[in-house]
Amino acid sequence: MKHCLVVDDSDVIRKVAKRILEEINITSTEAETADQALELCRQALPDAILLDWSMPSMRPIEFIELLRAEAGGDQPVIFFCTSEYDREHISEAMKAGADRYLMKPFDRESIAQGFASVGLLS
Repeated sequence: MKHCLVVDDSDVIRKVAKRILEEINITSTEAETADQALELCRQALPDAILLDWSMPSMRPIEFIELLRAEAGGDQPVIFFCTSEYDREHISEAMKAGADRYLMKPFDRESIAQGFASVGLLS
């Protein structure tokens, strides 16, 4: 079974994402901060990461760059999640190493399509 790390400072968003991921048979772990997420990745790399744009303690771009520099850090598919269609933020995240972006609020269909597009769902 595939595993996804959900990184968002909103408990509600993390719970919604977890429920959706369970519905599409993907296990998940939650992190409230990018620092926590990086530590979890160092313990065990997930197959995918849902990463919020607005994070306390560390900018998501910094998280992406640090993760990608780690051994195996190029493996997780990073879905950059944002509630605003801001081309500059999306471009910056993609240049740093994000693979895809998802608009929030996301739903089961958008997450399933995103995961299917990178081969994480059959």
